[in-house]
Amino acid sequence: MKLANLTGQRFKERPADCVVDSHALMLRGGFMKYVGNGIYSEFPALRRITSKIENIIRKEMNAIDGQEVLFPVVLPASLWEESGRYKSVGNELVRFKDRNGSNHVLGMTHEEAAVQLVREYAQSYTKYPFMIYQVQRKFRDEARPRAGMIRVREFTMKDAYSFHTSQEDLDKYYELCFQAYNRIFQKAGVPQVITVKSDSGMMGGSVSHEYMLLTPAGEDSIVICDECGYRSNMEAAENKVINNEGIEEELKCVETPGCKTIQDVCAFLKSDVLSSCKAVVYQKNSDDKFVVAFVRGDYEVNETKLKNIVGEEIHTAVITADDCLNAGYIGPYNFPEEAQFYLDISLKGIKSLVAGANKEGYHYTGLNLERDLENVNYVDISKVKEGGICPCCGRQSITIKRGIEVGNIFQLGTKYTKTMDMRYTDENGKTNYPVMGCYGIGIGRLAASICEECHDEYGPVWPITIAPWEVHICCLRADDEETKKTADGLYNSLLNDGIEVIYDDRKTRPGEMFSDADLIGVPIRVIVSPRNLKESCVEITTRDKSIKEMVPVEKAAGYIKDLRLKLFAEIESHVEAYKQETM
Repeated sequence: MKLANLTGQRFKERPADCVVDSHALMLRGGFMKYVGNGIYSEFPALRRITSKIENIIRKEMNAIDGQEVLFPVVLPASLWEESGRYKSVGNELVRFKDRNGSNHVLGMTHEEAAVQLVREYAQSYTKYPFMIYQVQRKFRDEARPRAGMIRVREFTMKDAYSFHTSQEDLDKYYELCFQAYNRIFQKAGVPQVITVKSDSGMMGGSVSHEYMLLTPAGEDSIVICDECGYRSNMEAAENKVINNEGIEEELKCVETPGCKTIQDVCAFLKSDVLSSCKAVVYQKNSDDKFVVAFVRGDYEVNETKLKNIVGEEIHTAVITADDCLNAGYIGPYNFPEEAQFYLDISLKGIKSLVAGANKEGYHYTGLNLERDLENVNYVDISKVKEGGICPCCGRQSITIKRGIEVGNIFQLGTKYTKTMDMRYTDENGKTNYPVMGCYGIGIGRLAASICEECHDEYGPVWPITIAPWEVHICCLRADDEETKKTADGLYNSLLNDGIEVIYDDRKTRPGEMFSDADLIGVPIRVIVSPRNLKESCVEITTRDKSIKEMVPVEKAAGYIKDLRLKLFAEIESHVEAYKQETM
């Protein structure tokens, strides 16, 4: 490929609205172009990268007996009504009517389509187990797209669905997919991807894991214990709290004028935030009934945990003067019957709390939940904190890091096969529901995440397994006959050997040529110039600057081939090392 003919413009200036480096570099390098909010077109360079990622995934899915299929982008609403998700999923799901007035959706996930595809086929136990997968374009009406392709509305996804006749069989296959995903990320050049326990969310199911690339640019909070290796997404992380009980005191209702925040109340009463009870108010989406989460004053509510306990979608409350709650003065003692509340484990054991009195301008002091309330039940609805107690080893060793989710796997169980009435007959003639697993990887997000992890101040440093090209030839002074002839000969020789080459023979300044090469990020660079040819050599470097050699012209092609194989072998070594660890 001649760089002069490559579609996509490269430029120096960082776009003002780019909050992460990968977004800026992929725009500056001519990889993608903004179309609309959370929507991008891919230029040829990025399409070559995403195609290679797709092929890595296909090989691994095929290796565990996956069969590639393709589901529609547009699905009739009736399928989602069968599963119960047509109404339960929020505004992320795009719903519309066709010209005949029939309800449809844009598929942002395809569990329903997978069940619909195979429920007639798989009516006998002899058909099981099996796995189907697709690589498909999807649309999710994301409320807050950000960071280029890291969080978008339209995206390409590999999603797979496995079907089994027992939980034991699903467990075995889940482990196969777990290992296959690790190999995928190693082959893509990011072996540092880790797995964490996660919340299943709208997907449903009981067991789920996310694959996270740890980076400050990540949008997810990852809870990690360096002592025992515990790892979890913040949404699913179990909170462990050991409180200082303090001294039991008499319950008193005291005036706290104008004190509506925990900070104001504690300052006014000269009390410790660690013995305060904070109210965070939500409403159910279904009927707007108030749900109040009470947590210790220094903790934050984990909305995912709360939603799972409530059993339906919730939203931040809007409290008016006519409502049963008194904003700023809400507490669990004498709580209004019209609403419901939950007590977080962070309050357990404290003998004397400060809490709202459900009366304008007043708080209680000396509140003892076990003494003053009936049927006290604590639940885990708070976020884990830095330096917290590990739920696995019990040490006070929790750290919180940022990460980008690049893949996820779920054990769905019979959530979809039951609601959509997919059945099979076993060897005894009994009818059962198949057990499902679900396995997803965002293609564009993975490409952007690799760029976020593998770059310097000048541009991406693509791993050779997914790089748009393997070799980048820079012909300095293409107007010089000998230089052009040497560069052309090397280009044609490498192409004939099946090596992917981008060739820059433009009549442009060296600085611009090198700047473009940095922005494209090809792992091997070959510089052919009159100066080097005076010594009958070409300069061969790697994009990560680990190698820089002057190589005789007649040996250059052989050196490049060996270097290429070496870079592939380095990535393969991570795969082999992982195999040894898991044997």
